[in-house]
Formats: sequence, structure tokens, C-alpha cells
Amino acid sequence: MSKFLKKLLKGVLADEELSKVYSSFDMIGDIAIIKIPDSLLTKKNIIGEVILQSIKNLKSVFLQRSSVSGEYRLRGLEVIAGDEKYVTYYREYGCKFLVNVATSYFSPRLSTERLRISNLVSPGEIVVNMFAGVGTFSVIMAKKHQIKVYNIDSNLDAYILSIINSKINRLKDRVFSIHGDSQEVLRSNSFKDRIDRVLLPLPERAHEFVDISINCLKPSGGHLHFFSHIKSDTKSQVVPTSEAYIRNLFSKYNFEIKHTQIVRDVAPRIYQTVTDLFIFK
Repeated sequence: MSKFLKKLLKGVLADEELSKVYSSFDMIGDIAIIKIPDSLLTKKNIIGEVILQSIKNLKSVFLQRSSVSGEYRLRGLEVIAGDEKYVTYYREYGCKFLVNVATSYFSPRLSTERLRISNLVSPGEIVVNMFAGVGTFSVIMAKKHQIKVYNIDSNLDAYILSIINSKINRLKDRVFSIHGDSQEVLRSNSFKDRIDRVLLPLPERAHEFVDISINCLKPSGGHLHFFSHIKSDTKSQVVPTSEAYIRNLFSKYNFEIKHTQIVRDVAPRIYQTVTDLFIFK
């Protein structure tokens, strides 16, 4: 994607300016979201128009004005080319999703991770997906296996979209969306000792939900997929550092780390990781 973007902008930007172009941008349906360094902001509309004219079926190009932040993990957006439309359809692994890029969190960069976790699930499982957003992890798992997924999010817009997405993909009998804070929702006795697998895909706050997620797992134990943000000067130390963090965080529990990997880079020397654990109860 980096070479593609620079190829598009060659002749539009000077070589020195090209060297400052960020390495990637997000394509979500017919919407592109790009980051532009401050030194090139005066050319944001030119850059946006080049992208709009060069990618077939693209309708809107947005500048990401701020990083993902806040309780709902939203990013500030400014239209720089095309239509000011925030709603689009996004397709992934045979599933279709309605997404609002302004009001609910969504990242196409997690697509490989969504497929990886769906391949670990077994038919008949009961799964909790915390911080589930518009339901991408949940739908992809449930499309692949005859399972039951509780899709929980505190963002009302994301909750509504998750209901729509379960209907679009004909999974109303497998994906059950719940609006609310996961801590409150999972305190219900209806979840205690009933769950086979829990996803915690919110690195900023996942550590706050360790106890409640384990409380939900069946007496025979169960799986957790725990996402972290890890600072490291060298990429080779990211996985060991992540696993050391997990061992400390879960120290009062009996568990086995099955696998840890880097999901993506999120900032200079900051990486998102995921650790697959089995918890013995």
C-alpha cells in the first residue's frame, strides 16, 4: 500500500514531500481514510482528489485528524475529496457489514486476526465478544461455525449496527447483541460458568476485565484471546514482553499460554499483540 500511494502521488508531490507520506491508508467499502503529516496538510485536497480519481468505485476520502480515542475508540475525520458520507458496506471473508466510520470503531487491519481466531473456534461453543463494535469478529466466527456469540458493546450506534449485521448475514440465531458495559452485563448469573471462549479486543482496557471474563468460563475451563499494547525498542522482544505482562496480570490464576503474536504496529515502538490462553478452573 505504501508503494501504491507513493506511485499515485509521484508527479503531484515533490520527492522530498513523497518521502514524508505515511505508509498506508484504510479502505473501508467505498471510503478511504488517510493520515497526512502536518507539513503536507496544505495539499490535503490535492492528495484526496488523486486518490479518489485513481481507485475504482471510491466515493469518499477522509483525512484522519486525530488518533483513535475515547470510550468508543473514535477518530476525528474530515472529508477532503468526494462525498461527505460516513456509512458504507464492507466485505470480509464472505461476510457483509454495514459500518459508520464516524460513530463506531472499525479497523480493516484486524481482518487477518478475525480469520485466525475464527479458525480456532469449535462447533457448539458459547462465546463472549467484549467491546464487539459492529460485530465483525462475532459474525465471522458464527458464519464459519454453528455457535452462539454474545456481542457486547456500550456504544449504542455500534450495537444497532451489530444487530443489522447479524441480520444481513442471516445469523440472528447465532449472534446475540447486547448494549451495555461488559462488566455490568457479565455480572449476571446467566453468564457465570457458561462460556467456552472470551475475546477481549480492547488493548487499552482489557486488563480491567480479566476477573469478570474468567468468572464466565465453564468449570472445566476455557479460552481467552487477550489483546495488549506493548512498548518495545526491538520487534524481537515484543512477544516475550507481552507474555511477561500476561504472566504478571494472570498470576493468581492457573493458565497456559498457547500462542502470542504481533497483530500490528500502532505507533513508533508500540505494538498491538494478542495472546491465546487456556484458563484452568
